[in-house]
Amino acid sequence: MDKFRMVFQFLQSNQESFMNGICGIMALASAQIYSAFDFNCPCLPGYNAAYSAGILLAPPLVLFLLGLVLNNNVSMLAEEWKRPPGRRAKDPAVLRYMFCSMAQRALIAPVVWVAVTLLDGKCFLCAFCTAVPVTVLGNSSLAPSLTPPELARLLARVPCPEIYDGDWLLAREVAVRYLRCISQALGWSFVLLTTLLAFVVRSVRPCFTQAAFLKSKYWSHYIDIERKLFDETCTEHAKAFAKVCIQQFFEAMNHDLELGHTHGALAMAPASSAAPATTDGAKEEREKLRGITDQGAMNRLLTSWHKCKPPLKLGQEEPLIGNGWPGGGPRLPRKEVATYFSKV
Repeated sequence: MDKFRMVFQFLQSNQESFMNGICGIMALASAQIYSAFDFNCPCLPGYNAAYSAGILLAPPLVLFLLGLVLNNNVSMLAEEWKRPPGRRAKDPAVLRYMFCSMAQRALIAPVVWVAVTLLDGKCFLCAFCTAVPVTVLGNSSLAPSLTPPELARLLARVPCPEIYDGDWLLAREVAVRYLRCISQALGWSFVLLTTLLAFVVRSVRPCFTQAAFLKSKYWSHYIDIERKLFDETCTEHAKAFAKVCIQQFFEAMNHDLELGHTHGALAMAPASSAAPATTDGAKEEREKLRGITDQGAMNRLLTSWHKCKPPLKLGQEEPLIGNGWPGGGPRLPRKEVATYFSKV
C-alpha cells in the first residue's frame, strides 16, 4: 500500500506531466484504433457522404470528451464557474485559461484521428467519389449517355472494387489515385495548420500578453492548490473525527461493562495505568478537529466554504466571525462561567 501511495503522490505532484502523457497515449491509441478499424463504404449515392462524415467527426468528438473526462481539472473548473461569488470575485480570464489548458490537451487525440483519416484517404474517397470529373479523367464521349442519377450511382461504387463495373467510363485506379492525392494534400495541410496554430498559442501569445498570462496562470495554480489543501484538511479532520468518535464509543461500552461486572474494582486497576496515554492521544486528536466537533457544525462549514470563500487577503487582524469572514457582523457575547469547589 505504501508503494501505491507513493505512486499516487508522485502523480499528484506531477499532474501536468501525467496529463501530457495521458494525452500522448490517447493520440497513439487513436491512430491504432483507426488502423484496426474496418472501413466499409456503403457505395450508395445517398449514404457515402453521411458515412464518411460520421467516421471523420464522431470519433474525434468522443476522444475530445474522453480527454476532458480524464482531466482532473474539469470538476475544478465547473466548481469555480458555478460557485457563488461571495466575497471572492470570479475572474473570467482565469476560467478561460483553465479551459484552454484542458482543451489543448484534449484536442491532441482528435487532431491525430483527423490527420490519420485524411492521410489514409479512404474516408475522402468514399465521400467525394461522386464528384470525380469524368469528362477530364474518363471517357468524355460516353458520359453524356448516362443521366445524372445513373452517373452518381455508378461513381458511388468506385470505393468498392468488387462491385464497380464502370471501367468502360472511368478507370477505377485513376479515380482512386486522384481522390487520395487530394486527401493527402488536405491531410498535410491540416497537420501544418494545427502545428502553426499550436506554436502561436503556446509560444507567441504569452509574449504579447505576458502580464495577463502570468496572472491567469498564477491564480489557476492557486485554485488547484487551494482545492487540494482543502481536501487534505477535510480528510485529516474526518480521520480525527472518526477516531475520537470510535474512542468515545469504546470508552462508553467499557464503562457500561465495568458497571455490570461483579468485580468492577479489580477491572479498574489495570485501566488506570493506560489512562494518561489515552488522554494524551484523545487530546491530540481533538486538536486536529479544530473546534468542529459535531455534524451540524461541519455541514455549516462546508456550506460556508462553497457559498462564501474567504477573500484573497492575508494578514487579517480582525477575528473570523459568522460565516468565516473578518469583521462586518455582530459579535456574540462571551459567557463566562465560574466554578467554585469547597473542601469538606
